[in-house]
Amino acid sequence: MRDPSDLPRSVFADEDGDALHEECGVFGVWAPGRDVARLTYFALRALQHRGQESAGIAVGNGHTVLVRKDLGLVSTVFSDNDLAAMPGKVAVGHVRYGTSGARSWEAAQPHFSTINDVIIALAHNGTLVNSDMLRGELVRLGVPFRSNTDSEVAAKLIGYYTEQTSHLRDGIRHTMSLIEGGYAMALVRENALYAFRDPNGIRPLVLGHIPAHQASDAVCDDGGLGDVPLGEGWVVASETCALDIVGARYVRDVRPGELIRISDDGLMSEEGTVPRACASCIFEEVYFSRPDSIVGGHSVYSMRYAMGRQLAREAPVEADLIIGVPDSGLPPAEGFAHELGVPFGEGLIKNRYVARTFIQPTQELRRLGVRLKLNALRDNVAGKRIVMVDDSIVRGTTSKQIVRMLKDAGATEVHVRINCPEVKWPCFYGIDTDVQEQLISATRGVEEVREFIEADSLAFLSLAGLHCCVPHGGRCTACYDGHYPVPIPASFSAGKFLPGFAPVFGGVVAPGCGGA
Repeated sequence: MRDPSDLPRSVFADEDGDALHEECGVFGVWAPGRDVARLTYFALRALQHRGQESAGIAVGNGHTVLVRKDLGLVSTVFSDNDLAAMPGKVAVGHVRYGTSGARSWEAAQPHFSTINDVIIALAHNGTLVNSDMLRGELVRLGVPFRSNTDSEVAAKLIGYYTEQTSHLRDGIRHTMSLIEGGYAMALVRENALYAFRDPNGIRPLVLGHIPAHQASDAVCDDGGLGDVPLGEGWVVASETCALDIVGARYVRDVRPGELIRISDDGLMSEEGTVPRACASCIFEEVYFSRPDSIVGGHSVYSMRYAMGRQLAREAPVEADLIIGVPDSGLPPAEGFAHELGVPFGEGLIKNRYVARTFIQPTQELRRLGVRLKLNALRDNVAGKRIVMVDDSIVRGTTSKQIVRMLKDAGATEVHVRINCPEVKWPCFYGIDTDVQEQLISATRGVEEVREFIEADSLAFLSLAGLHCCVPHGGRCTACYDGHYPVPIPASFSAGKFLPGFAPVFGGVVAPGCGGA
């Protein structure tokens, strides 16, 4: 397995730097009698969009925990032999896009740790804003570290307090009382699965149930083929699309502050820490989640479609064709076209075989930029007034390249519509935009951004309009309005805000409104 200490920047550095990335995706399964390693593998394939830097699986077999992880995509990290060598009844898996810690084998997850004679493995999605302070305290107590990630801080905290209390659940509860930020975690030991979520519910985590059924092709005790009953199973995941692929039925979201334990004793739930005002990340609906996932009882596709319709009401434009930037821009583009009665079609073709790479970039490759992933469909756009719908603008460089690409392909006008408000504030809870000066809308008005990306017009969906399209619960909208549900320590946010920007800390509750 590779262990590079200083990997070169991505060949797609410019393109990747202008997109929002969430830290990772997690999955956990407890299913005696089933191939939990393979179930986890397929679930991670379904969650691959949430992280492409590394992947890992940990399996508990009743006696110990086996961990396999490495840099790369799920399909390249695991072979059939790897999965066959990891039998067990409980597992956790992880895909990572790092926002905390270096790109290295040690930073890949699950993180494994020993607690006396017990091995645990932890998979974490999110960012802990007080991890530096907690790491310092653990170091002073003599606890060693192998990486600089906040996920390892959480694993070592759980280990330390489990040793003090002699109970793993007590160690997790104590850790939950100390860590701050947005997190969803799944933890495995040799015979049990644990799942827990931050008290504001910032990072997503859902619970699913695998029903008992007969396996007609299983081998019977006498060596022949026959029907062998398989018991029920339980899964937790960052998104419901991971439940679908393993045959699990969505039960509910893991509640903010909840701690779940699944073992031979069944599923047990308790309050791990006192829940606060719900503030789930609204970018799950806007961008991160797959369109076939369900969030808050509503399909992500239908909410993005509604965003497009609302955007068309707020910022209509005369056009010949509405296109979306693949993939998250396609549903809102459909909604935009439906609302205006203008044709919706393909204008950009995506190369789906381009993944993140660590090949040393050259100036020529940097110049190619977005063209390595997208290309304009000249037959559809030439001679037409185009509306290009996308999910967000971060630095603006990607939008600028796409606008140029469409005009080079013959589009007479390119109007850009964004199905969310301007991203003006940094995120500290698991998205890789923790420095405000990198956000173009923090320093430029809409007209200035339009000029920079060379569009004929530009409009963003209003925050009120976005809320109307996401009709459930409290939401974190800090990246739009600067209202942060969890206070950010000065040591963590030093130098991250521009002069004149004063964040507001406190609960975030979406205003009530009708659906789109």
